[in-house]
Order: sequence, then structure tokens, then C-alpha cells
Amino acid sequence: MSSLVEAYAPLLEGRPPVLRAYADSDAEGWVADNLDVLRAALNGHGTVLVRGLDVADAAQAGRLARLITTELITERESFAPRTAYAPQVYSSSAWPANQPMCMHHELSYAQELPHTMVFACLQAPTSGGETAVADAAAVLADLPPDIVHRFEQDGWQLIRNYGETIGVPWQQAFGTDDRSEVETYCRANDTEFEWTEAGLRTKQVRTAVAHHPVTGQRLWFNQIAFLNELTMDPDVREYLTMVLGPDGLPFTTRFGDGEPIPADVVDVINEVYQRHTASIPWQRGDLMLVDNLRTAHSRQPYEGDREIVVAMGDPVRRTDIRWSRS
Repeated sequence: MSSLVEAYAPLLEGRPPVLRAYADSDAEGWVADNLDVLRAALNGHGTVLVRGLDVADAAQAGRLARLITTELITERESFAPRTAYAPQVYSSSAWPANQPMCMHHELSYAQELPHTMVFACLQAPTSGGETAVADAAAVLADLPPDIVHRFEQDGWQLIRNYGETIGVPWQQAFGTDDRSEVETYCRANDTEFEWTEAGLRTKQVRTAVAHHPVTGQRLWFNQIAFLNELTMDPDVREYLTMVLGPDGLPFTTRFGDGEPIPADVVDVINEVYQRHTASIPWQRGDLMLVDNLRTAHSRQPYEGDREIVVAMGDPVRRTDIRWSRS
């Protein structure tokens, strides 16, 4: 089995770095032999796409993820439904194919979050569907200082409604049918909650700027824009507001003090992300690693069938991250 690796296309050129693997039909063996190379690429760039492993199915994707990470985590508080292929191995989030899934850091609002994301492509779409990435340090440096200061000072607030018909049912998001278990989880994870006729409503106040635990870089680490109602398709938002009421939307964000975030602030954040977006079309069998703290990711609209397997590993507690506050 050859261990030859070719690296090219750095993130700054608009494409994520790519490692060319000559795995000779032994993906697990190649990954085991090249863990140092993979980790160096991930640490150096915040993301790396591995091409040539020919990942065959979800089971193999899960085995590779377990080789690459120290530990996989079970997702809680997901913002969109997923299919579980196996314990801690999931489909990508269910999201309309014709709508983008904007830049975000997975579970940035949770008390335990993944440091490493592992994606594997089992079916590449006919067009689009890239898992794009953006460097969180570069995004932070490009954001207007007054926006950064406000969120460093007050943090951000995430309000969610878990319902049976819209969004994610609370039973699926928390992995239990027992309300008392959900209440215990929320209390342990600094989450306000109330039971409503529609299901469960939660509120969390979180910090917005983190220091990377290895490099110390300051990072724009949150889901302020993505989970804000103003990022929704306007027609979808109008319909959901009409059906559910302004307080019944599946999710929205505010400043940490509860004040609504103006549309121009949401627009600026998304525009900065766009300026720093890098992407490359998926090919069947690709494997992609993302440092979830250093690098945001998104999903572009697509046509055709698309199947991406996701695993989340190397768990980190919020209390172990150094946060930046004004």
C-alpha cells in the first residue's frame, strides 16, 4: 500500500486543501498509516479533503472516523433531523435541496461540542451540494469591530421551539421520550426551558468569540446568523410566522440581552462568510475533516441525489475553552 500523499489547493485560494490518497482498496490501512499527515494537514489548514480512499458505505465511514478521532459523540440538540446509520454515525442534516445551509459551527451552542467533524461522500449530487468552509479567524478579523464588540460584550441568545410538525421533535433532539430526562439535561447544560402546547421551548445565552485550544487564535465561533430567522427564505419565514406565530419559529437568535438582531447585522455576517468561503465539488468516496472550532462549514444548494455521512469526534466542553469577552 502506497503512502504517497499530494497536497495542493490551500484554503486561501478558494478551495480546501486536498490530500491525494493511494489507498489500494485499503482505506482503513491508509488512514492508520497516515494519521500524522492527516492531523498535520488539519492543524495547518483547519480542514482537509482526502480523495482516493473510495469510502464505500456508512459503516466504513464510521470506522474511519473512529480511527481519526479519539472519541465520537452522540448528537444532542440537533437543529435539523438526521438519520442514524449506526451509533454516532449520521446522515447530513435534512434540509431543502434548493436552499443553502449557511455557515455554522456544529453544536456551537451546546455544552459539549465536537472539535473534529468527519464527512464522507457516498453519493455526489449532479451539481452543487458542496460542503463549503470558512476560516473563523479570518471571518472575525473581517467583521466590523462594533459588531464583534457587541457580541463579545453581551453574547448571543438562541431561542428554539421543538415541535412535532416543524423543526426537530424534542424526543429526537434529546434522544428520549422522558420529559424529566430532558429537564435534567437542560438544567445541567445551562438551558432555560418551558413546556408548551406545541412541545418544548428553550433559551440559551452563549459567548460568541472563542480562543482555539491549540493555537490560541481568536475565532468567530457561533451560529448567530445561520439560526437567525432573517436567514430563512423570506417566503418560508412568512409562512411559518403565519402558522406558528412570531414566537413559535423553530429557531432564532438575539443579542445576549434579548434585543433583536437587526437585519443589516445578519446580512453583514453572512456577507463576510461569503467572502471567505472555500469549496470543492464532492466526488463519491471522498472523506473530509473539519476542525469545528477553527472552521465553519455550510452546504450549497444541489440537484440530484446526495448522501453524506457525518460523524462528530474529539469532544470538548465549553468550560475547557477560553472565551473572549469585552
